Amino acid sequence: MSGFVVRQPGLLSLLHDRGRYGAHDLGLTTGGPLDFIAFDWANRLLGNDPNATCLEVSFGGLTLEADTATSVVVTGAEAPCKLNGAEFPQWQTVDLAPGDRLEIGFAIRGTRTYLAVSGGFDIAPSFGSSSTVVREKIGGLCGDKLQAQDHLPCSGGVQSTHYRLDAGDRPRYGDFARLRVVPGYQQDAFDAVQQWRFFSSEYRLTERCDRMGFRLEGESVHSQMVGMLSEGICLGAIQIPADGQPIVLMNDRQTIGGYPKIGSVIAQDTARLSQLSPGAAVRFDAISIEQAHNIHCLERARFERTRMQPC
Repeated sequence: MSGFVVRQPGLLSLLHDRGRYGAHDLGLTTGGPLDFIAFDWANRLLGNDPNATCLEVSFGGLTLEADTATSVVVTGAEAPCKLNGAEFPQWQTVDLAPGDRLEIGFAIRGTRTYLAVSGGFDIAPSFGSSSTVVREKIGGLCGDKLQAQDHLPCSGGVQSTHYRLDAGDRPRYGDFARLRVVPGYQQDAFDAVQQWRFFSSEYRLTERCDRMGFRLEGESVHSQMVGMLSEGICLGAIQIPADGQPIVLMNDRQTIGGYPKIGSVIAQDTARLSQLSPGAAVRFDAISIEQAHNIHCLERARFERTRMQPC
C-alpha cells in the first residue's frame, strides 16, 4: 500500500487517533494525543475524520519519504519543516508527490508536533484504537515508536482545496502555564495549609516528564491519608506521593493508583502542559466542575466556529 517510508524516526514519534476508550476494565489506558488541540486542527485542516490517525512527533527529528501523491498538515510545536530541503509553513495544507522528502526538525517553541495526512494513516485498530502505548505494546505499527525503514500506509490523494489557520487563532506555546484544577473528594485529605501551599506556589517541570505523567518540583504538599486502596485514575489527576512533589498524570497513565489526589487538571490545560519543556513553570488555580464544563463547551464551540482560510 502507498504511504511513507521512515528515513529518520526522531526521538519519539507515535501513531495516534483520539484514544482508546472503554478498555480500563482490561487494564488498558487511554493513550491518544497529548495535545488534542493541535491534533484536532491537523485533521480539520485536511477535512479528515476527527478520529483519523496522525503522527505525534515529540521534540522532532523526523524524516519521511513519500511514495504517493498526498496532502499533509503539520501543527503543534514550532519547528523547522522542510520539503525537499525548502522550508514550508505549519498550520496549512501542503502537497507532496512521490519521492518527496519531508523533514520535521527539532522543536523551537513547544515540544510536540502533529503530522496529518489526507485521509489519515491506515492503521489497523487494537482494542478499538490505533493509538500507540509503548508500555502496553499495543497500537501503531507494532506497539512501539517509529523505527527507521518503517512503512506508514495511507490512501493518498491530494486535497482539492487548501486551507490554513491564521496566526491569531493558533495556540501559543511558551515556558509558563496556569493550570485549572477541579478539586476531588480527596481534597479533604489535605488540610487548609497544605491546600493553600499547593495553590499559591509555583512548580517547575523536572526531567522526569513523559506520556505517563509530568513530575513537578517545588513546595512540598502532604496529605493526612495513609494506606489508601488503589483506585481508578482520570486524565490530569494530580497525585501527591510521599515526597510531597506533585505528579500530573497524562494519557499513558496507569489505570489505577494508590496515591492521594488533590484534584485534576482539565483536559484543555493538560494539552497546554504537554507542550512545556523541563524547567518550565506552572501554577494551579482551583475551579468548580461547572466552570470546567463551561470551559470545555466554550472552547469546543470556538474550535468549530473558527474559520479556516483558503490558501
